[in-house]
Amino acid sequence: MKKLNIMAKKIQIGPSFSEYAEKKLNQRLDKFFEDEAEAKITLTEQRGQIVCELTVRAGSMIYRAEQSAVDKNDALDAAIDKIIRKIRRNKTKLGKRIKEGALSAEAFTDSVEEQTEYHVIRRKTFQLHPMSVEEAILQMNMLGHSFFLFTNGENGSFNVVYRREDGDYAVLEPTTE
Repeated sequence: MKKLNIMAKKIQIGPSFSEYAEKKLNQRLDKFFEDEAEAKITLTEQRGQIVCELTVRAGSMIYRAEQSAVDKNDALDAAIDKIIRKIRRNKTKLGKRIKEGALSAEAFTDSVEEQTEYHVIRRKTFQLHPMSVEEAILQMNMLGHSFFLFTNGENGSFNVVYRREDGDYAVLEPTTE
């Protein structure tokens, strides 16, 4: 990994975890990513468990995994495993990204998992109305969906609000950076 950023919320981490994280990321993920990859680890304590949120940026691709365990090292290991599974499961679809340099081609030589195809079974159209994030969450909950696309009334951009696994909500806002 070219760059590693570790954040801790509600817990203390020492230099030993930073060393462990850097070693594990280099051992396990370097074979998938070229040198420009950047990783961000966020550790939080929730209900007696350590939640590890791992985000890896490589080129234009973003890989994210969130895992929890009693120990922060175990949570990190599980998050790394989850990202590796996602990459291998989608290796064919990521094939063109390999050519663009976002992933390392050698990483897939030992992968044996089957290729999956996506089948679109329904298309849905709907009108977008400007609304606040709170209104979008209310609309999403009334529809019984886990996400909702809307036009943000404050800035006019398309946003997606979604329900996270922990029960909280998050908003996806596009940027041109």
